[in-house]
Amino acid sequence: MAGIHITDIEAAINYWRERSPSLDAAAPLTLPLRALAEVYALMAYHRQTETDEAALPPAARQAWLAWFDTTPDTPCIAICSTSQGDEVCKGCGRSFDEVQHWTAMSPAEKRGVWRRITLQGDAWRFNRYAERAIEEKTG
Repeated sequence: MAGIHITDIEAAINYWRERSPSLDAAAPLTLPLRALAEVYALMAYHRQTETDEAALPPAARQAWLAWFDTTPDTPCIAICSTSQGDEVCKGCGRSFDEVQHWTAMSPAEKRGVWRRITLQGDAWRFNRYAERAIEEKTG
């Protein structure tokens, strides 16, 4: 199984914090927050940047998947150069295999691809056609 990066665990925690903000610091955490916080704490303690998708406790996995469902499904901006023979798409930054197998990939595998292409930042989605990606996200 694929790994889930600690930044995705943080993003999921922030998602749940926004959904159920606590006005009282002494108030107990909601189940999704507690489950994700435990995973995050163990990752920090063991100095891990990724955790195995299959190793997530059920409550943490359910909370993470709820956050995942709020993220864009695909980095595609409808300018696919892999269909023209490129090994890596100039539009989204995914490899030909990633484009072809996207629907069969697990959520953690998809997030791994998203992380890589975002860090690289050289696909058109991040520069020449950034406004198109923003429109697709909000539209």
